[in-house]
Amino acid sequence: MQSAHIILTTAILITLTTSVFLIVWSRKTLLVGEQPSRLMAFIAILFTSGLDVGLILFPLTEFPVYEAESVYAFTNPLAIEFGFWGFLVWGFYFLTTFYFCVVEPRLKLFEIGWVKMINNLVIIGTCAFTGFLFFSYLPDYIADIPEVARYALVAVVVLAAVISSTDIRLVIWLSIGSFLLFLALITAMLMHSDMRVEQFVQSGQYLGGYFRNLHRFVSPLTDYHAFYLFWWFAWSIMIGQFVARFVGGLRPWQLLAALLVLPSIPIALWFSILFHVHSQEIPLTGFLQISMIVVGIIFVINSLDSLTRLYSENLNLTVERLGRSLYIAIHWGLLFGLILLYQFTPLKIEWIGMVVILLYACIYALIFQRRRQLTAASFQRV
Repeated sequence: MQSAHIILTTAILITLTTSVFLIVWSRKTLLVGEQPSRLMAFIAILFTSGLDVGLILFPLTEFPVYEAESVYAFTNPLAIEFGFWGFLVWGFYFLTTFYFCVVEPRLKLFEIGWVKMINNLVIIGTCAFTGFLFFSYLPDYIADIPEVARYALVAVVVLAAVISSTDIRLVIWLSIGSFLLFLALITAMLMHSDMRVEQFVQSGQYLGGYFRNLHRFVSPLTDYHAFYLFWWFAWSIMIGQFVARFVGGLRPWQLLAALLVLPSIPIALWFSILFHVHSQEIPLTGFLQISMIVVGIIFVINSLDSLTRLYSENLNLTVERLGRSLYIAIHWGLLFGLILLYQFTPLKIEWIGMVVILLYACIYALIFQRRRQLTAASFQRV
């Protein structure tokens, strides 16, 4: 696993270095997608497409682990949790969003046969793997759930995601709606926790532990941290490919600032409240527990519909070509079938993340080969 950690650290450093270079070299470039959206709509789509149920339900189970294990003792559990989900890791999406806004329209590298094949296999595999993780963790989310109900709920979630993916407007509306529901959940949890101003100030000091130790999060702290980082890499290309179409006229530095800061604000707020609930041992009401599960499920649907929309367009298996009923049947059958098959395979998200890192390396090499087609002047779109 040590070699995987080295590869992962190297990939992160190269990604961050490239992002800094792009900010400087193409600072006058205007990034505009195919369907430009307002900034907050863009962030809502990004936030809900790039996250799943783990954001809602993992922290309360992970805080005790970060308190107990010595490897995390350099800071507090809230800072560790935020480091796994917030700020720096969103920079991965900057690089891929920039690429699909600016570079791909010129070089069309993802239309090369073998690149297109790997990209779509990664998207389909990650999409189904996300559903499988949801299936695997359902007993932890819903205690004593019967097996029949477990299979049925996953089938319904996949069906809802496929139906949503039939119309890009449904994807956008669901993304904005689920983001608003998440904000409502934050409000409800805040009222339940009865946090005072001084406790929020204390949470801010706890979060400062992340920024004081930012350099530590560039490489895996543990195998579990590596799992998170590989997950972010696995999602980075396909999320960048999907959300690039919604960028509404931003300079590179504005896009990077928006990605680093805007998603991190609700994440920091949510984690701060949950850490207060954990540290004060405040029991959750049945209503809050159900609300967390419902919002988490909607996040899963958001993730799956975005990825389904993406690979179906890449493979020309669209509603326009197949018709709505056949489209739903094919994609529901494919994804739900793969979710069931994953029970009998040893597939790990680390493997998918490694494939994506190798794909990064290939794209870097192809860009270098065709660098003459990418002049600084061709990027100056005003």
